[in-house]
Amino acid sequence: MNAALSALLRALPQLADGPVLRILLKTVFLTVAVFAVVGLAAWYGLSHLLAQWDAGTVAAGLSGLIAAVLTVIGGWLLFRLVAVMVLQFFAEDIVAAVEARHYPLARQAARPRSLGQSLGDGLRSLARALLVNLAILPVALVLLVTGVGTALLFWLVNGWLLGRELTEMVWLRHSEGPEAKPPVTGLQRFALGGFVAALMAVPFVNLLVPVLGAAAATHLVHRRPGALSHA
Repeated sequence: MNAALSALLRALPQLADGPVLRILLKTVFLTVAVFAVVGLAAWYGLSHLLAQWDAGTVAAGLSGLIAAVLTVIGGWLLFRLVAVMVLQFFAEDIVAAVEARHYPLARQAARPRSLGQSLGDGLRSLARALLVNLAILPVALVLLVTGVGTALLFWLVNGWLLGRELTEMVWLRHSEGPEAKPPVTGLQRFALGGFVAALMAVPFVNLLVPVLGAAAATHLVHRRPGALSHA
């Protein structure tokens, strides 16, 4: 956990660097735009579906509660999916900028991934996150009665997913293939993902988190024993 927190703190000042700041502004704009369009479509679809369901089966109050719960869960999940998908288009530039400043030897040895590869990475990440979150949704709804169980479950699952995605987007620039594992322990990877997942729940801060997470993952991967270079 200390390694993940140290990586986040080390990455934070670089958000103000010119190359990273320009990427940050692009990701914020695209994330908000895509989230607004997809979110609006999802809201209309959900409203229409619940209106038809309510017509013959449930009371108005219950359908309103269901709509509110699904909107909160779906809104958080949708933002997370959109943000990470957008990040995939700029991940190479973010990692390269951090490596150029802190790990120049690793930057020189990197094998940059093409736009097609980045798009493939993004689609696989999106599909994995969507399938896993849909799989746990019935359990999350049951855990609503606990008050905190649903939030904790989503945090645990998405912390694991985010930790994997962020470290792999760095390591794939240096490994022979996706089967090669980055020099980061599972606990450190989860700790990074857990921090990022928690920050994604904070309004406005969540717009900065994908870029911050990618920069922190770069530090976490390269500062571990067995990494390609040291600062």
